[in-house]
Amino acid sequence: MPIFSLFRLRAVGLPVLLALALTMLAGCGGAGASGSLHHLTVGLTYVPNIQFAPFYVADSLGYYKDAGLDVTLRHHSFTEDEFGAVAAGREDVVFGGGDEMLQARDHNIPLVYVANVYTKYPVALMVPANSPIHTAADLRGHTIGTPGAYGETYFGLLALLQSAGLSTSDVKIQNIGFTQVAALMGHKVDAVMGYVNNEAIQFQQASFPVRTLALSDVVPQLPLVSNGLGALQSELDAHASDIKAVVAATLRGVQYTIAHPQQALTISEKYVPGLSDAQNAATALAVLQATIPVWESNATKAGYNDPATWQAMGSFMQSYGLLSSAPDVTKAYNNDYLP
Repeated sequence: MPIFSLFRLRAVGLPVLLALALTMLAGCGGAGASGSLHHLTVGLTYVPNIQFAPFYVADSLGYYKDAGLDVTLRHHSFTEDEFGAVAAGREDVVFGGGDEMLQARDHNIPLVYVANVYTKYPVALMVPANSPIHTAADLRGHTIGTPGAYGETYFGLLALLQSAGLSTSDVKIQNIGFTQVAALMGHKVDAVMGYVNNEAIQFQQASFPVRTLALSDVVPQLPLVSNGLGALQSELDAHASDIKAVVAATLRGVQYTIAHPQQALTISEKYVPGLSDAQNAATALAVLQATIPVWESNATKAGYNDPATWQAMGSFMQSYGLLSSAPDVTKAYNNDYLP
């Protein structure tokens, strides 16, 4: 079973999964609140996947209900705009990258990032184990494959190059779509940008040894913020207590998943088609184990947004033309909704 990313469409078709995912999507439309519970729709920006396990745990173990919420987990389709539903009011909270939410604000979608879930940036440079590329500085003159000039793999590549004093003109960036594994194994490129809990696992399963340079390990003071919970400013103004409740319950789900990956995998079988199959379950467990370090936090407060990182990210993204103007990042995140 291919491993799918949370962030962007992977071009690895699986018709059965598609059909089942679309069936699930069709049945998760918004409903009225259940009893005295307050209803919220949480947008998960990809099809059902084990990497959403903390949300499945929070739902299945009653963490959302304990917090006074009736939560609908709404998965996005392959072609859906990442923030279209939350901007249109069909979702109350969305799970996405802080960097991508900053871009959304640049396009007049007033999203506010309220809780950091992916505490380590999950992107990495991957090269064959026998490659002469050992550091970012070694990339000069080499060809690097990325899905395209967008999203976290591209942002991560820019940060990696900057850390080594390189520009995009010092390397050859090749847009290869979501074919990183095939491209590297086929020697079409010298390196690829991918996810430590996605492509890295696929290389392992293909018995293709790679050397991985994880951004969170090799770039000092990385100026990027990965996935977390966000909501429109209007939603925060109208339903502050509900947002605080969904943040607390979701972070509780994260901690359970970190502590009990096998149980989280079993819980996820109700949400992700195909996980009852032993081989699929083994793959999913490998993904969970690779994701746990990404969820783990050294912050004194779970979900905390570091102001210095947000400020650095705003400057970084503007300097590379990823934003049209200098952002006021103080309005792009808020720690007041943390438990």
